[in-house]
Amino acid sequence: MFRKLYDWVMRLAASRHAPAALAVVSFAESSFFPIPPDVMLAPMVAARPNKAFVYAGICTAASVIGGLLGYAIGVFLEPLGEAILRIFGHADGRAEFQHWFDQWGLWVILIKGATPIPYKLVTITAGFARFDLFTFVWASILTRGIRFFAVATVLKFYGPALLAEFERRMNLYGVLLLVLLVGGFAALKFFG
Repeated sequence: MFRKLYDWVMRLAASRHAPAALAVVSFAESSFFPIPPDVMLAPMVAARPNKAFVYAGICTAASVIGGLLGYAIGVFLEPLGEAILRIFGHADGRAEFQHWFDQWGLWVILIKGATPIPYKLVTITAGFARFDLFTFVWASILTRGIRFFAVATVLKFYGPALLAEFERRMNLYGVLLLVLLVGGFAALKFFG
């Protein structure tokens, strides 16, 4: 199962449509889509390491633009924003994130934007909080850029060794990834 999915992603990553697909995934992930762009970024850098920083730039730009959609959802489409938070296990997320923005403001974007925590939670609740849009944009550029350029740098320089290791133990890593995803969502639900 993992081999077929892996082979499909690697073929897509090497195709001429890969940059557009990466932009779409990065945009959508910042506002409503559950899959992080790293799923596309990693195999694309593995397939073409010389374009690592171009791909990181695509991720960053599309993610920030998608973040503006998430922000707009929080400002103009509050019921939709609340529904998205519920889907991601944060039924009371609006109050929780509002408190975070009231208490820490900019730090919420800077810290959460660089982590694997779904960025859509930050963008939508920044809109709910009516967080300063200019600060939101520059902080998003900074934090998303750091995240995607760090991933691209590691993969560009260590990707072939990591790729060989991953291909040797693909099923093990696939199962571990599923366990981490399920565990992460359970932890968010339990602690959120």
